[in-house]
Amino acid sequence: MNVRVYVTPKQGILDPQGATVERALPALGFQGVKDVRIGRFIELTLDMPQGATPEAADALVDDMCKRLLANPIIEDYTYAIDEG
Repeated sequence: MNVRVYVTPKQGILDPQGATVERALPALGFQGVKDVRIGRFIELTLDMPQGATPEAADALVDDMCKRLLANPIIEDYTYAIDEG
C-alpha cells in the first residue's frame, strides 16, 4: 500500500516559512497570493499482512502520524492510502 501524508502547521500557529514565501511572491510578480502555509509531504510504502483490512491500515497510519510524523499539538495532518 502506498501512503501519502501531508503535514501543515495548524491555523493560528506561526509559520515563518509561509510568511516569507507570501512576502516574496509579489516581488516576483505573483499577485493575489495570501495565507501561504508551508508543510511536509511524506510518502511511504506500507507492507500489511495478507488479509489485513483497510481499517487496520488506516488505524496504523493514523497512529504513525500522531506518534512520529506530525506534532498534533501544533500541526494538522491528512493522509491518503492507495491499496494498489
